[in-house]
Amino acid sequence: MKSNDIRQHFLDFFKSNNHLIVPSAPIVLKDDPTLMFNNSGMAQFKEYFLGNATPKSVRIADTQKCLRVSGKHNDLEDVGFDTYHHTMFEMLGNWSFGDYFKEEAIGWAWQFLTEVLKLDKNRLYVSVFEGNEAENVPFDSEAFDIWKKYIDEDRIILGNKKDNFWEMGDQGPCGPCSEIHIDLRTDEARQLQSGKELVNADHPQVVEIWNNVFMEFNRKADGSLEKLPAQHVDTGMGFERLCMAMQGVTSNYDTDVFTPLIQKVEQQTGLKYTNNQVKDISDEQNSINIAIRVIVDHVRAVAFAIADGQLPSNTGAGYVIRRILRRAIRYGFTFLHLKKPFINELVAVLADQMGDFFPEIRQQQNLVTQVIREEEASFLRTLEQGLQLLEEVIKNTQGTEVSGDKAFELYDTFGFPKDLTSLILKEKGMTYNEQEFDQALQKQKTRSRAASEMATDDWTILSDDLGQFVGYDQTESEVRIVRYRKIDRKRDGVFYQIMFNQTPFYPEGGGQVGDKGWLKSANEHIAILDTKKENNLILHVTQTLPENPSAVFQANVDTSLRSASAKNHSATHLLHQALRHILGTHVEQKGSLVSPGYLRFDFSHFAKLTDHEWQQVEDFVNARIMEQWPLVERRNIPFQQAIDEGAMALFGEKYGDSVRAIKFGDSMELCGGIHVGNTAQIWRFKIKSEGAVAAGIRRIEAITGDAVIQFYQDQESDWEQIKEVLKGPQDVVKAVQQLVDEQHKLKKQLEGLVREKGQAIKISLEQKIQQKEGVSVLIESVDLDANTVKDIAFELGQKHPNLFLVIGSIADDKPSVSCYISKELVEQKGLNAGTIVRELGKFIQGGGGGQANFATAGGKNAAGIPDALKAATSYI
Repeated sequence: MKSNDIRQHFLDFFKSNNHLIVPSAPIVLKDDPTLMFNNSGMAQFKEYFLGNATPKSVRIADTQKCLRVSGKHNDLEDVGFDTYHHTMFEMLGNWSFGDYFKEEAIGWAWQFLTEVLKLDKNRLYVSVFEGNEAENVPFDSEAFDIWKKYIDEDRIILGNKKDNFWEMGDQGPCGPCSEIHIDLRTDEARQLQSGKELVNADHPQVVEIWNNVFMEFNRKADGSLEKLPAQHVDTGMGFERLCMAMQGVTSNYDTDVFTPLIQKVEQQTGLKYTNNQVKDISDEQNSINIAIRVIVDHVRAVAFAIADGQLPSNTGAGYVIRRILRRAIRYGFTFLHLKKPFINELVAVLADQMGDFFPEIRQQQNLVTQVIREEEASFLRTLEQGLQLLEEVIKNTQGTEVSGDKAFELYDTFGFPKDLTSLILKEKGMTYNEQEFDQALQKQKTRSRAASEMATDDWTILSDDLGQFVGYDQTESEVRIVRYRKIDRKRDGVFYQIMFNQTPFYPEGGGQVGDKGWLKSANEHIAILDTKKENNLILHVTQTLPENPSAVFQANVDTSLRSASAKNHSATHLLHQALRHILGTHVEQKGSLVSPGYLRFDFSHFAKLTDHEWQQVEDFVNARIMEQWPLVERRNIPFQQAIDEGAMALFGEKYGDSVRAIKFGDSMELCGGIHVGNTAQIWRFKIKSEGAVAAGIRRIEAITGDAVIQFYQDQESDWEQIKEVLKGPQDVVKAVQQLVDEQHKLKKQLEGLVREKGQAIKISLEQKIQQKEGVSVLIESVDLDANTVKDIAFELGQKHPNLFLVIGSIADDKPSVSCYISKELVEQKGLNAGTIVRELGKFIQGGGGGQANFATAGGKNAAGIPDALKAATSYI
């Protein structure tokens, strides 16, 4: 059975059992401060389990894109070495929110596997929670008794807390779980050893395929458990593992989920992947297999993350995506000998394979391909630089062991992978100190954890009210506190999160920053520093807690900041419309930031805006402002109706059945943010900058309102200062042009004098060349700029074979050291000018590099030039 059919059978089965089928949420979570990525099927339903929202149905089923790069069996560096763990995977799931419980969940799971898919019952094992006295949680006898209806008792395994008690996190809903495992070994192997002994023993052919979690407890901050008011079911079945079982193979990578990608890599490389049935393969073939598994796994994670709106970057979720992609690139570079971008070519295969169930990968195929191609090209350049740096480390190493700190510096600072370092050193009969490397890595992880460490208390609940947002209509409100908790951020100190029965404060979301303001009573005036949304709760961040939390308060939004943000948010919509009108409808929003100070808008486009396009965009937005378009707000309209009426939905955003549409004239978008009542309130729109953030992605930063007034005031002030410097000319532009012309003329004259001086110095230097063991040597200091020194070096190099030249120079109080080595010496002696200047640059507190025959280092300490020249003599 093909994988697409397996997926459809699952959804059809639960639809027939009155489950609402919902689409996968984006793999990237934008408004959940506790998670970067959807790491499980239940992540998008957290607010329902916590009781903070009401689901559209008490029975739901779906297939969810998930991403894991840490935790049990999911460390990124381990993926590819076995045949059943992945970064991105699909989780088939069915959910009950206070409806059915263990009886139905277990019965449907067994029915689907054994009757619909017709898996062999004799290959299945199940586990139930054995109980935990320390936490006063009993043996799950209910699940045990239900399973006895379907399977022999000797195939039911009692599992401990580690394997059979599921928790959302350190706090929150949790409960016992019942896993279903399948034994995919040969009949001969099964006769030799029972599969029961191999359950949860990390055997590649005895694997868990389905986990039924019965949520009935809440874990408190002190570690204790309390019963939930309603019982829920959360199940997850690994799609790739299920396909392995259904397709009669013993590796996820041998299923049709991965084989099309593997075949493409085979075409690219001319190498063959050996499936899991082949035994006694060579070490080289094993390395090829691992590399191909890494690549076909990682491209899925990276491609879907980009399609859902997360671009590779150096921070946060973007850093994780870049790290995954770079791991795939380096495996191709090291073991498949691919020195040019190639992973981007797999996106077309992925889009063809999964585009029917996940249309975003097909719709965003061109963008995903471009971004991955550019990332590949950039990292391949980094790898080449790393190879040069490693060669320098090897040359400066005494003995056969490289310092682990040096290897870690290459890894941490330059992104050079440790496995590639190890491979290159091994080829040269060397190693690196792995203990030192691991210690340095652990120190870095400890620093990172300490920076983000946070302790969260349990909620103090004063009322069961879940709060109401009234901020679209008012900026102040009489409120009561319904719950609060303390947050201890180890780096920043103690804060409090406070929730009101109603609030005018807009929580951060949709690109717009959260409101700030005050919480007032007769005796207190507490600053609200930020407003966030977590699991559907609007949380107000303060540094102090009111003396009497049960009192009645006045909540006041800072209207000056709110107004500035509203202007920027409405201008963002007009900007989006302008770009699509002027550049084309291929333009799509790829990210945004709306703050009181400025707006930032990322969009898909293939080229830098021309000056004319820049002006057109500004003029278009300002024309809409001058036309004074009123805000037309549609609250709580059906999603499909809004789309049918022309509203624009953004890729990577999660929308409910009911949405809010914002319309200004012809611009209509789905949006939950704060906006002006009329475009005239924006006053003016001005682009400050436009540039690239990734392949095919551009970024505009712009300002509106008072910020534009300040911008023009600053421009006028600069203009007046220029006039003052120029002694108040009548025609300022003409006066500046005269200065430019005069400067150009003087520059040409100066260049001529420098050339003359350079020629005179060259003649003097040529007379100082000495012969040492067949090498022409010149080591001197001069008073010339680095470019003139370079010209002299190459001119002398043409006249004098076997020339080794090092010149220290100072220009504008900035020292530099230049090294020229004739090609003959580079080839015969193995000398490298780039390596030499990096060492000599240390004497002038600087660094640099270049080619093997010529390189320059700049620095800060001119007094170090004599020592640098003295050190240069050691290379002869």
